[in-house]
Amino acid sequence: MVDVLTKEQRRKCMSNIRSKNTKPEILVRKYLFSQGIRFRVNVKKLPGTSDIVLRKYRTVIFVNGCFWHGHEGCKYYVLPKTNTEFWKEKIERNKERDLKERMQLRNMGWHVILLWECQLKSKVREQNLKGLVYTLNKIVLENYNANYTCLETFL
Repeated sequence: MVDVLTKEQRRKCMSNIRSKNTKPEILVRKYLFSQGIRFRVNVKKLPGTSDIVLRKYRTVIFVNGCFWHGHEGCKYYVLPKTNTEFWKEKIERNKERDLKERMQLRNMGWHVILLWECQLKSKVREQNLKGLVYTLNKIVLENYNANYTCLETFL
């Protein structure tokens, strides 16, 4: 199948795809803010320039697009019919880079949460966002218990 757009039209179309402040990211940020959870966005000092950074929780959240990050088994991850080899290699490189960055963050002592674009579709959004807040609360409790245990050993 031949591309129906000219090179200039394709270039314009692709240049409009954002890497920051995407709709899924904004949905997550609005929900966290409504729950009283404060955060920073796109912190460049950490590997991977995480979408959302919660210092208090020592947690980073990546909100990944299903196509761009190769969400296996997802209906939104379908390789284009044209230039398939290029897209396959590009998405594989993205997946390798993502894994490397998540490993670096974990080695630095950060919790890493990965949300997919499909998990923020209207049918399942509320359930997944509530699960995110539940996970963050669990992280806080685990950190509190670990700190409390350390204090007990010194007393």
